Formats: sequence, structure tokens, C-alpha cells
Amino acid sequence: MSENPVSTEDMQIPDIDLDAPELYINRELGLLQFQWRVLEEALDEHNPLLERVKFLAIVGSNLEEFFMVRVGGLRMQRDTGVTSLTADGMTPARQLAEIRPKAQELMETARACWLNSLIPQLRSNGIFVLNYNELSPKQRENADNYFHEVIYPVLTPLAVDPGHPFPHISNLSLNLAVRVRGKDGQKRFARIKVPPSLPQMVPIKRSSGGVRSDGTAPKRHYFVALDQLIKANLAAMFPGMEILDAHSFHITRNSDMEIQELEALDLLDTIEESVRKRRFGAVVRMLVQPDMPADIKKFLIENLKVDPNDVYVLHPPLVTSSLMELTRIDRPDLKDKPFFPAIPQPLRNLADLEDEQLFGILRQKNILLHHPYDSFGPVVEFLRSAARDPNVLAMKQTLYRVGKNSPVVKSLLEASREYGKQVAVLVELKARFDEESNIIWAKLLETEGVHVTYGLLGLKTHSKVALVVRKEGNHIHRYVHLGTGNYNHITANLYEDLGMFTCDEEIGADASDLFNYLTGYSTRETYRKLLVAPVNLRSRFVELINQEIEHTRQGRGGHIIFKMNSLVDPPMIRQLYEASQAGVKIDLVVRGICCLRPGMPGISDNIRVTSIVGRFLEHSRIYYFHNAGDEKIYMGSADLMPRNLNQRVEVLFPVEDEKMIRYLHDEILCTYLSDNVKARQMHADGTYTYRKAKSGDPLVNAQEVFIQRARERMGNE
Repeated sequence: MSENPVSTEDMQIPDIDLDAPELYINRELGLLQFQWRVLEEALDEHNPLLERVKFLAIVGSNLEEFFMVRVGGLRMQRDTGVTSLTADGMTPARQLAEIRPKAQELMETARACWLNSLIPQLRSNGIFVLNYNELSPKQRENADNYFHEVIYPVLTPLAVDPGHPFPHISNLSLNLAVRVRGKDGQKRFARIKVPPSLPQMVPIKRSSGGVRSDGTAPKRHYFVALDQLIKANLAAMFPGMEILDAHSFHITRNSDMEIQELEALDLLDTIEESVRKRRFGAVVRMLVQPDMPADIKKFLIENLKVDPNDVYVLHPPLVTSSLMELTRIDRPDLKDKPFFPAIPQPLRNLADLEDEQLFGILRQKNILLHHPYDSFGPVVEFLRSAARDPNVLAMKQTLYRVGKNSPVVKSLLEASREYGKQVAVLVELKARFDEESNIIWAKLLETEGVHVTYGLLGLKTHSKVALVVRKEGNHIHRYVHLGTGNYNHITANLYEDLGMFTCDEEIGADASDLFNYLTGYSTRETYRKLLVAPVNLRSRFVELINQEIEHTRQGRGGHIIFKMNSLVDPPMIRQLYEASQAGVKIDLVVRGICCLRPGMPGISDNIRVTSIVGRFLEHSRIYYFHNAGDEKIYMGSADLMPRNLNQRVEVLFPVEDEKMIRYLHDEILCTYLSDNVKARQMHADGTYTYRKAKSGDPLVNAQEVFIQRARERMGNE
């Protein structure tokens, strides 16, 4: 910095309307743009082959949710006459019109990737996904035997005629539209649902083949699609009938639920009923193959009440999410190299520690965990120890998505059932597509005497907090775990997240106040250290961004680094535009949707947006403010979206330990910003391109760097 820094206080900031629609990218189109980045991982030949198949399956699964929720919601808005504009100036009708061609192109490219790239490379590696007519006579015999022994008993053909109305077609189901002709010469229609309970890629025993030079038989895997196998054996379903043709189709229904809590006497019953109704939502997408005759397509459109614009003609497979089954093949040479998560030195050998020792370690200092590079085991062990420790008086926790066979929930049940502790749990019943699982857990917890609540009226609880209250001598100490991710031991191995253990008195007091807010009638509007949405998070962020603007104007420089899943909130985007105009340097690492346009002259020149899609799902939220050298970092559950800031209970927690701040900035954030392998740079028009390494610069893959550091910490080089 020069001796006489230039103040920007009197700089001429262009007179630009920062609310102008052209300064914002549409949320839905931004989400589709993210799916392209996932698809690029399937197209990238540097990735192991079965990992590429995995990414293709993820695109299919993501698009299913996109149509169920986002397109379904837009359809409801359009059909009820909503004409209000988004920040980028679009009506629901226009958004739907913009989505269709982009979604079509994305789905076509995904299938081209499968047919033209992945299938040939799988075959060259001994994995054969065959059409039924490609099976050898012996393979066909094996496949047909499997059909008669396993598939046939599960199938239920449903006739459609004057005596049999058109059947209900369930959401996300793959079906066969079958036409047959009886001995009377009459054509008839039937529908067969392809059973979702069976493998969609049917493994076929290989026929005897050649041998390697060393005399061993080559390890090969053969599969045929389940719907093809059913088509080939339709005669068994319709004896005495002539099979004319059969065509696959797949439907997606609107699953965007709005819970009218004000009218709900029992939220649990209301959610259960809403989940049931989801199965009967309007069809928002129908996938068919090119060979489906026009009259069958017309018949389906009329009976399913599908808008013809919502019919997508695609080459098989119609359900690309089913390709995930292939990733279970035992071929480690075609997958990412496995690694073993590290455990921070103080928490190693947790199972051998006495409970007093564990809490003694946590009293000494805060401990940071970076998953999946650091094991999720310490979180599970923390809760298990709390459940069994006779000095622990109470346990309180928020549960959003915990999954099946959860060791976290088992510890809470054990604490209440076996040790009689005071246990309070907030189970978020409105966690989309986890409602049924959470209902089951909520009922089980209640039957064991746990105090279960479902959150606040009109708000979804998304915060990740666990509080343990422990009696130590004549004093009470509170131990808190706060995180950016869910208490799910399975996704903790797949999602990148951060968590922190602390015994900080003020954070502990805030956590107690937070649970009182969630379970009682607290109207608290201030917290000591935590930022809580919708209470004080937005206002505090405005203050922090304004501080960076002021530091810059006073010549002290300003730097903001935000890492998050999505940036959508228009007021926050406007605030970042204002900071950029004032000269604040802004680095945004946004995995998914980014509605801000970087690099616009006079508006966002100082903003750089990076998206990283790789082996692990980037899920952590880190908010860094340089603050003239007195750096501030917050982490937690909240993205910068209207729903997170306005309609959810979110928690961001401060990181105050200097070594931890240095680690988060220097070792984590700076590594992401240095990535030149998996990082994509966003441009002002909303497109992304890979960030290329400059000549002579080393290649930096952030996720691989973190894996290597974890190996070094554990001595597993």
C-alpha cells in the first residue's frame, strides 16, 4: 500500500439502476446451467469411467427434482394467473417457455454422452449394456429365465377399455404402453408398470468366452435394460393375444407442496397427507422414445392430461438416474481411488477415551472438522458419549436430513430410553423428499419419551446445531456442535462440509436461546454471537458488507470471500454490486445457482465467480470479511437465497480462533480460489468456462489437495 492511499470516497460511481432486470440471471435457468456443469463431469475423459456414469445418473436425478419442484411450481403459478416478475423480469409463463428448449438440449446431450461415449468405453473395459437383440442365445435364455422367475410374478398388466378406466400412473414411473390384438381382430391397449423394486439394469450371466494369455477367464459384466426384457417377453403376459407393439414412457408429476400451516391442527398429519397427495400431482414432464407412434402419444397425452409442450422425445434410456446401478460394479480400477478420512489429533482413539476426557478436550479449545476429508466419526462419538455420560443432563438437536439407520438418532434414543436424560429434538418435517423418513423418526423419538417439535409456524428449520448440557462440579457447561451440513453419516462421506465443536460460553448461551426460540414462545431478537435467520442474519450481513465498503473508501482495502451453494437473493446481490462499485474485491465460490452477473463494467468489475464441481458435492458455506485485517469468518447452514434469509431458521456461527481463521482462509478458501482443474469461471452472460492454468503454473485440484492433506495428517501417504 502506498504512503498516501487514494480514497475512493469521492470516486464517481456510475448512475446505474442496480435493480434493472438485465443485471440478474434467472434462478431456474441458473439451475439448469448447473446441470450442464455436472454433465461436463460425465463428458470429461479425465474422470474414471464409472465416475462418469455416476455423474450422468446424477444429472438424471437432478432433472427429475427440477421438474417435480421448480417446473411444477411455475406451472401452478402460470395456471393460477400469476404474472408477477422475477428479479430478471420474467413471468412464470415465460420462464417455462425458456426452460423447455434448454432442458431438451441438456437431456439430448446426456443421452448422446451415454450412447456415443460411455457405452463404447464401458464395452472396451468389459462392461456390456446390451440391447435384448444383442444377447447371445445362452444369454437370452438366462435373461428369459430371470424374467419368468423374478419379474413375471411382480408385473400387473392393466387393460384400458370401456370396462377398465385409464389407470393412475405414479410419479417417476417407467411404463410400457402395449397394444395387442385379440382373435376377434380388435386392437386393445394395456399399461405395464416397470417395477421400481427390481434392478433397472438386469445383470446377465455371461456365456462362455475366451481366456487370457495367462489362462484365466476375463472378468466381464453383461446387462440388459429391464423394460427391454419385459418387452421381449410380453407374450407371457397376454397369452392368446398378438403383440402389436410396446413403447416405454416415463412421467414426472408436480411435487411442489405448500403446507397451509395456519389451517393445520396437526402438522404431522398434514405432512403425511401432503406426501400422499404428491403422488397425484399434475404431470409436468413425459419422456417418450422416437419410435412411439403418434396415435399412442396422443392417447397418453389425452388420458394423462399432459401439455404437449411437456412431452420430450429422447433416445433411451429414458431414466438415466437408473444408471447409478452400474456404479456398484466391483471395478475399483474404473472408480476414484479410495481414501481414509483423517481424525484431528486431539480426537483420535475416541472410543478408548473416557467421557470426562472427551469433554475435557473440548473444554480446552474449539475443534474444526472438514468433511469428508475429516471423519464424521467424532460427531457420532460426541453424541454417543453425551448419551451415556452420567454428568450430561440434557441433549438438544436439530434434525433436517438424517437418513436410514442413523447413529445420531440412535444416540438420542439411547439417551432418553436407557439413561433418562432430558432430550429435545426439532425434526424438520418439511425437508423436501425426506418427509416420510423424518415422520418415521419423529414418531419413534416421541414413543421413547423424547420431546419432539416440528419448528416454527411458517418457517422451515434448516440450522445444524447440537447442544449438550453437562454438570461439572458446581457448574453447568454447554458443549455445542455447529455445522454446515446435515447430521447424516452417509452423506458426510460424499458432501464437503464443515463443523465445529466449541465450549464457548456465549455460543452455548445462544444455542440455548435458539432452542427456546424453536420449541417455545421466545421472541428473542438479539444473539450474542450467532447470526440467526430470519432474526438478525440479513441485517448483520448488510453491516459487514458496508464495513468493507467503508474500509475501501478509507484506503484500507476491502476483500470479501463467500463460499456457498447458491446466490439468489436480489437485495444481497445489489449489496455486492454496490461493494464492487466502491472497489471492494469480491471472490464468490458458488457451486450451484448464481443470479449475480460478474465482470460488468462499472457494476461488478471487482467480482469473480467460481463454481467447482468434482468428486464431492461442495456443500459448505463460508463467509469471509477482511475487515481491515481484523478478519471475520462465519460458517453455517445458510445460502444467500430469499428462502434462507426470510423463510428458514438458519444459523451462522463465528470462527474466532486465530489459527482456525488462518486455516480456513489460507488452506481452504485460497485453495478453492487457486483451483485450475475443476473450477469454472462465470461470465457476465451467465456462461461458464474452465479456468485454465497459466503457463508454468502447477495444476491445482482443490478436492485432491484436501485428500492429500488428509493422508498426510494420518500418515497414509
